[in-house]
Amino acid sequence: MTTTPHTRNLGTTGPRVSALGLGCMGMSALYGDADRAESLATVHAALEAGVTLLDTGDFYAMGHNEMLVGEALRTAPAALREQALVSVKFGALRDPEGNWSGYDGRPAAVKNFAAYSLQRLGVDHIDVYRIARLDPDVPIEETVGAIAELIEKGYVRHVGLSEVGAETIRRAAATAPVSDLQIEYSLISRGIERDILPTTRELGIGITAYGVLSRGLISGHFTRDRQLAAGDFRAHSPRFQGENLQHNLNLVDALREIADRKGATVAQTAIAWVLSRGEDIVPLVGARTRERLTESLGALDVTLDAADLAAIEKAVPADAAAGDRYPRAQMAHLDSER
Repeated sequence: MTTTPHTRNLGTTGPRVSALGLGCMGMSALYGDADRAESLATVHAALEAGVTLLDTGDFYAMGHNEMLVGEALRTAPAALREQALVSVKFGALRDPEGNWSGYDGRPAAVKNFAAYSLQRLGVDHIDVYRIARLDPDVPIEETVGAIAELIEKGYVRHVGLSEVGAETIRRAAATAPVSDLQIEYSLISRGIERDILPTTRELGIGITAYGVLSRGLISGHFTRDRQLAAGDFRAHSPRFQGENLQHNLNLVDALREIADRKGATVAQTAIAWVLSRGEDIVPLVGARTRERLTESLGALDVTLDAADLAAIEKAVPADAAAGDRYPRAQMAHLDSER
């Protein structure tokens, strides 16, 4: 795998990172069993290919994912380890059974979460730190202010946001410089185009886009008869249910025709579409294996011209997907959907 020169800036105040980041969640949680050795090899392969942005969360398998990323960094060649930047989400509360019980954005909690993340990751600072969901009981100014204090002390480099709406973005940016907003954005999840993306662009805030393949739904690898493993988040996701799944995979079939004409895979075409939306957008690919990583990185070599983009828009129009992107209870926690 060769090193890619593709880089982008996380907003006007954030770091320069690889044009594609690696989302590490699936290596530990929510998509069924993962192979630890293959996960570590995938992180190493990503670093070797020039991917510098690694994204994790302290609540992914209750700290397991941070420890996995920490091990991957510790065992990587020093030069690659030094180039890596780690983005961490915090704030989600869980019980020993893995159930979700809310979010905690209090300043004392922010600093507590950070202390544990630094230890699990084995690093002296976190490059981008963000609360995973807005705590409705704590003003965003207090949460962001606590991250700003961690920056002053050298434990964090940049403030990030996650899944918040335009008003919250403005309030956060008025409190401290914000590098980027992490939010779902894909061909079939385009809600940010209405108010959120114009706001981040006005304020010079970048976007790290997760779910660019809609959890594998538009990867070209998900089949109509696929049986999901126990504990797989998608078993409860509206877009993967019954008629919704059939409708959404019909969209994938239409996208596949365009991808075939381009000599690209469906996944590469979907990722290239997100890349085409602006230099301020850094897609996160959730590859769990080196094979999927290699495929995703191939999107960097896919150029979509005006005719391609028009064809994609016709095949998969905005709001074409059937079903919400999360179950109803989780949608209620999304400030970005209000």
